[in-house]
Amino acid sequence: MAVKDTAGRWLLLIHQLPPKPDYFRVKIWRRLQALGALPIKNSVYALPVSDQATEDFQWLRKEITAGGGEASVCRAAFVDGLSDAQIETLFRSARDAEYAEVTRAAEQQASIVETARLERRLREIAALDHFGAGGRKTAEAAVAKLKAQNTTRGRSTKRIRGQTWVTRPDVHVDRIASAWLIKRFIDPKARFIFGDAREGAVSFDMFDGDYTHEGERCTFEVLLHRFGLEQDTALRAIAEMVHDVDCKDQKFGRDETAGFASLIAGIVKRNSRDAARIARGAELLNDFYESVRQSPPER
Repeated sequence: MAVKDTAGRWLLLIHQLPPKPDYFRVKIWRRLQALGALPIKNSVYALPVSDQATEDFQWLRKEITAGGGEASVCRAAFVDGLSDAQIETLFRSARDAEYAEVTRAAEQQASIVETARLERRLREIAALDHFGAGGRKTAEAAVAKLKAQNTTRGRSTKRIRGQTWVTRPDVHVDRIASAWLIKRFIDPKARFIFGDAREGAVSFDMFDGDYTHEGERCTFEVLLHRFGLEQDTALRAIAEMVHDVDCKDQKFGRDETAGFASLIAGIVKRNSRDAARIARGAELLNDFYESVRQSPPER
């Protein structure tokens, strides 16, 4: 019997991992999960054929072989056993399970920080939803309802206490100022770490972070907007300075910006540790905040 499509609709990664170390096996499994790959067998994973899938599997193959394993990538058509329709159903079922997790989390009245993470997770799942899983609309509706409820509550920050906040190392103006804003106005018990994003931590001013640049807004401005702090004129003044120093576009042109930039540069130069930069920056920003928000003297 002739095969109609000799090239096949599916890209397969066939691999064998070394028994040790355990962390390497977990690492590869997480990579496959992040790609949305479907396990056909224990060591065989599938994706629909695309340029992106080919690139992703090729990079993963190189990572596996570099770690002492074996891997091959091939394009395949299933002649017997699983049909294309059955594989599509398996992909939809996998995405539906992930959409259901988002829906359940949204229905538990998540905080603003958790809502931002759910939005991000929803986008990640949708990007891997190649065959239109039915759970997407339900998850989108649940997250939209949660956002509306948070907005109705006036973007309350009362439920944010003691989070771990992660950002890139070697902090400069936007991250220094954002850390001060978080600690003073959003999460007084915040703990800061520097490096790669970690599970359970709130990420800011880093690629694909929970809070990072959006359009023309720097991270400080995004935090100000998301947490409903824009009514504070002193914070808006700081946001304008941070924006101009960080984005270098002179959008606001405040008189104080040049001096502010010099002070931040001095803090960065004199302190090699990120925690010290944030602590020293907080002193500077506290002083500036108090000076701006004071009422003008009576004449």
